[in-house]
Amino acid sequence: MQGNTGSARSSALGSRWQRRKKTLVAYSFIAPNFIGFAVFTLVPMIMAVVLAFLKWDGSWANPIEFVGLDNFARLLHDKKFNQALVNTVAYALITVPLTMASSLGLAILLNRKIFARNFFRTMMFFPYVASMVAVTAVWNMLFNPAMGPVNMILYALGVDKLPRWSADPNWIICMGTVILFSIWKYMGYFMIIYLAGLQGINPELYEAASLDGATGWQKFCNVTLPQLRPTTFFVTVMLTIQCFKVYDMFLMITNFGPGGRTRVLVSYIYDNAFVSRDFGYASAVSMVLFALVLLVTLVQYHGNSKLDG
Repeated sequence: MQGNTGSARSSALGSRWQRRKKTLVAYSFIAPNFIGFAVFTLVPMIMAVVLAFLKWDGSWANPIEFVGLDNFARLLHDKKFNQALVNTVAYALITVPLTMASSLGLAILLNRKIFARNFFRTMMFFPYVASMVAVTAVWNMLFNPAMGPVNMILYALGVDKLPRWSADPNWIICMGTVILFSIWKYMGYFMIIYLAGLQGINPELYEAASLDGATGWQKFCNVTLPQLRPTTFFVTVMLTIQCFKVYDMFLMITNFGPGGRTRVLVSYIYDNAFVSRDFGYASAVSMVLFALVLLVTLVQYHGNSKLDG
């Protein structure tokens, strides 16, 4: 009896050790990613939340001062912050629907059996994988106010007052240049996502709609769009986050000019943190940006859940 009991206990201990060994092996595989996430994402996020309630210039020689909600109260009277907020929100509100519409239109067109379909798919996707510096350099040459081909064509068509595009004093033209570039740059990527969604739709749904006498527009509204709802939700969330965190595009096209009129939230965070050395205020601005992205995502998620329900 004792021998059987000892054998069972040894077997249980061995089995427990095997489970722990497998668990340790599994954790060893995810540890590098988790450590990287903790060091470069989680810890900075926690520090940003804490710094939003402090005043500090980043130097350990100077004291860190607790200011409570003063940094957030300061935002209400900061004209540069309000301008950056308006620019960011306006850019997102215009860019997101236009990019989605362009991507979906391209996906529907290139999902058909047309000549050189794969070639056109590659060409549409190329701007996304190309270097941002390279494509912005080409874009600035095309829209050069003095010798760019776009203004030359407009001049040949009889346009007297040629726009200066990214250097134009008119805020609408200046922002419109960046928005056009953004749509051209990213629509190929989201076109691929919509293509995957379109190819996942059951063809029998279109056959049933055809038997019922549905037109092409009716098929699009009643079959394509409902079936693409999860894809559209994903594209909307990713595009919105991308638009709110935009920085490099404005830097290389307008340099946040003229006169800082195309300043965006991320550039304002950078200026306060690394130019003005006001880390507390920069963290407060970043918290506002985080709250905006979170709010938009939650609203989109709630709206998508209601449609699914």
